[in-house]
Amino acid sequence: MTVIDHLGELRKRLIYTALAFLVFIIVGFVYTKEIYHFLIKDLGQPLTAIGPSEILWVHFMIAAVFAFILTIPFAAYQIWAFVSPALKPQEKRKTIWFIPALFMLFLLGLAFGYFVILPIVLKFLMNLGEDMFNVMFTAEKYFSFVFNMTIPFAVLFELPLVIMFLTAIGILNPMYLAKVRRYAYFILIIIAVCITPPDFISDFLVAIPLLIVYEISISVSKITYKRRMKRMIQEQEDFTHNE
Repeated sequence: MTVIDHLGELRKRLIYTALAFLVFIIVGFVYTKEIYHFLIKDLGQPLTAIGPSEILWVHFMIAAVFAFILTIPFAAYQIWAFVSPALKPQEKRKTIWFIPALFMLFLLGLAFGYFVILPIVLKFLMNLGEDMFNVMFTAEKYFSFVFNMTIPFAVLFELPLVIMFLTAIGILNPMYLAKVRRYAYFILIIIAVCITPPDFISDFLVAIPLLIVYEISISVSKITYKRRMKRMIQEQEDFTHNE
C-alpha cells in the first residue's frame, strides 16, 4: 500500500470508531438516570445542581464516559485491523486476543479506582473538613472527582498489555523501558499528583499502584521479547535449513 492508501485506511478506521462512539453515547443518554443512581448510591447525601446547565453537563458527562468505556474494545479492534496486514499469520492469531484482554484490564482499573482508591480519598477528605465545613456536593464537582479517580486508573491499567503488544510487533523492547524508567516514574508521579487532592497520602496511594503497573509492564515486555527473539532465531534456522 502507498502512503495515501495507508492514510485512507486509517481515516476509515477512525470514522468507524467515531460512529461507534456516537451510537454508544446515545445509549448512554437513555440509561443516564440508572448510571447516575448507581454512582451516588454510597454517597449518603443528595447532589446539588447549580443551574440548568449543570444538569445538562451531568447527563452529557455520564453518557460520554459510558460511551468511552464501551468504545474501548471496538477501537482496539480497529487498531488491530489497521496493523494486521503487516503481521504474519501466527502474529495475527496471537495478537487478536489483546482486544478482549485490553477491555478486561480497563474494567479492572476502573473497578480499582472506584472501589479502592475513591472511597479512601473521599473518606479522608470528608474527615479532614468534618469539624470545619458544612459539606455539600454539587453534581458537577462530584462527578468530576469520581471520573478523575477512576478513568486514569482504567487507562493506565492497560499499559502492560499495550507494551506487550508493541514489544510483540517490534516497536518496543524491555531494555528501552528500563532505560527510561526514571522518566516514566516522574511522569506517573506527576499524573498521580494531578488527579488527586493536594495531600501526601492521596498522592502516595495513587502513585504506588501506577509505579507497580509500570514494573509489571517491563516484566511482561521481557517475556514477550524473549519469545519474539526465540521465534525469529527459529525462523532464521528454518530458512537456512531450507536453503
